[in-house]
Amino acid sequence: MSNWMDHLERRTRRLTRQIAEIFILALAGIVIGIIVSLFEVLFVKVLNQVTWFHQNYGNCLWLFTLPIIGMLIVCMFERFGGKARQGISLVFKVNQGTEKALPKRIVFMMMISTWLSHLAGASVGKEGVGMQIGAVVSNAISRQLPYFRDRKTIFLITGMAAGFSGLFGTPFTAVFFAMEVLVSGVIEYRALAPALAASLSAAEIAKICGLGKEAFSLPYGFEMGLIHDCWKLAILGIVFGLVGGFFAWCMHQAHHYFDHSKLNPYYRIAFFSMGLGLLLWIFYDGRYSGSGVNLITYACTGGQVYPWDFALKFGLSVLSLSMGFIGGEVTPLFAIGASLGAVLGPRFGYPPAFGAALGYAAVFGAGTNTWLAAMMVGMEIFGMDFFPFFFVCCSAAYLANGNLSIYSLQRKLDVVFKPIEYPNAVNAANRQVEDDDQA
Repeated sequence: MSNWMDHLERRTRRLTRQIAEIFILALAGIVIGIIVSLFEVLFVKVLNQVTWFHQNYGNCLWLFTLPIIGMLIVCMFERFGGKARQGISLVFKVNQGTEKALPKRIVFMMMISTWLSHLAGASVGKEGVGMQIGAVVSNAISRQLPYFRDRKTIFLITGMAAGFSGLFGTPFTAVFFAMEVLVSGVIEYRALAPALAASLSAAEIAKICGLGKEAFSLPYGFEMGLIHDCWKLAILGIVFGLVGGFFAWCMHQAHHYFDHSKLNPYYRIAFFSMGLGLLLWIFYDGRYSGSGVNLITYACTGGQVYPWDFALKFGLSVLSLSMGFIGGEVTPLFAIGASLGAVLGPRFGYPPAFGAALGYAAVFGAGTNTWLAAMMVGMEIFGMDFFPFFFVCCSAAYLANGNLSIYSLQRKLDVVFKPIEYPNAVNAANRQVEDDDQA
């Protein structure tokens, strides 16, 4: 009887401690979400003005400033950047323990360099800034809380979820993305409570401040047939997966080439920027400049989409990002996928906008090597009714991407193709349960 009472008491203490910790982490998540969203409101408001100024005052003429602005960005990071030059890779290093902290200067340097890149018309996205803002804020807060200093992964995930959610207005996608992106094949459920709290609060504050998500309505009412649709969705998913994986591979190769070039960094970006600006001007007067939101809108609303849009956005984004312009790869991935899907969809009997929706989600998942986040972004942007279609297509894309990711330091647990690891994982989980029972 005494042993049973002791066991019950231990269980009660542990449960109380866990509930208290979850509650405190959720409160910290709300604080992180609010702070991160305020930074992102500033970032996006200025970015929108920069984009408007680019389009209305000079437009393609700004492409000729790419060498000057490129050298300015290099100068800024050379003189003041320090470790901030590593960008999103520094977040992965902190998680892996090879770096201890994220310098606060990252926030402002990434914001300014992204504004400059968009002003000049480089083919870059914006999510890199949002995720780094979130990671810096959460890392700074965790370092001020002695009890949670060993929870750096939980706080990094929380900040990244807030950054993604505030920027795109997709809180549920943000939670899944942040929990599975650091280590592909592993979902960090420990961070669920603070990540969800941060994501929801960031999305709500951003919405109040006028940053709503870009959602597209798909007026289709068909159901998925196992025979009629699954093989089509699987083929589309494989194509999208190969494109997303190839984009990640090209990014690594291009970064390796530019990082190991013997040219002076200033001469290098000036020289290659002249060629980049010329290409962006030749190909439809800057149609592929910026993040690619214009291509997404064309593809999802019945606008003009060319069969080569995805390829040109692909190549110009790789060039822009690898040579030193700052922004992000996720929005270009959305644009590449939507453009490709709008062209391929009708070949399989789907409306162009529906094909664009599938490509939007699946190429994003393949490029980032995430599975759940890809399905969720499709549902949040295009509608929950299409879950079966996104499930099949994104699953095929995830399996076909070659385990590649745009994040070079992403760790990968290849549980899909190495089932021998599964029993070991089960044994480890069982040992953890036994340790918990004895605690």
